[in-house]
Amino acid sequence: MLRLFNIEFYKFIRSRSAKVLSIIYFALFAFIALFSSIRFNFGVVDFRVAEQGIFNFPYVWHFNAYFLAVLKIFLAIVIVSLMSSEYTNRTLKQNLIDGLSKWEFIQSKFSMVVVLSLTSTLAYFIISLILGLVFSDFTEASIIFSDMEYIAAYFVKLLGFFSLCMFLGILVKRSAFALGFLFLIWVLEGLVRLFINFEAKPLEFLKQFLPLQAMSNLIVEPVTKLEAVSSAANQLNPEFDKDYGVPLTAIIIVLVWTVIFVLGSYKLLQKRDL
Repeated sequence: MLRLFNIEFYKFIRSRSAKVLSIIYFALFAFIALFSSIRFNFGVVDFRVAEQGIFNFPYVWHFNAYFLAVLKIFLAIVIVSLMSSEYTNRTLKQNLIDGLSKWEFIQSKFSMVVVLSLTSTLAYFIISLILGLVFSDFTEASIIFSDMEYIAAYFVKLLGFFSLCMFLGILVKRSAFALGFLFLIWVLEGLVRLFINFEAKPLEFLKQFLPLQAMSNLIVEPVTKLEAVSSAANQLNPEFDKDYGVPLTAIIIVLVWTVIFVLGSYKLLQKRDL
């Protein structure tokens, strides 16, 4: 597996666009930390993002997992561009001529997906830990290391999403079209959810099996979890009750979709005349 990753890593470092997008992605992580520490003072307005309780332990794990996951589109572009370059530069065909099997090729691509997911998760962990240690009102070890399931959920979410991007990159061969297909899947899932909500309520349980919806279910929005927002929500709706945990079913569903995307990528490659 290390040999296969080394092959993929060599392609990665030779790709200028992949390096630039990766640098932008991780630079945005650092920017969020810097932005949170800035105090905005405009006359009577004295505001600092970090002092609003969003970086308190253990809430910081949930808050950052939800909002930092939005940046994954940058690495998604990296993955589909690396895949499309295999066709435009004919490196895929050359790899197969040199003795690499199609399954080994998929393994090399998936190894990069795993490494990018792990690297991003590590960056999320470090940024969240630093912000929490600097700004949190609670720094006891038992509090710091609670709610750690969001770290696993963050990793699984990226793993599933990047596997989907890899599959789309192989399916349509062009990065722009692959991203277009990704957007189309998002739109179609939205239409399916709307149809179920308004026309087929008994089928509501099926929504959790949609790939992007399953990834979304891993980490629900954390804003209403804040004490101030939660109190306001309870006043408006006394029956307001929301589960903010990480559902085990969502983890299983996303992992199953990950396997489907990887095997689907291999089957596509098997049938394709290169």
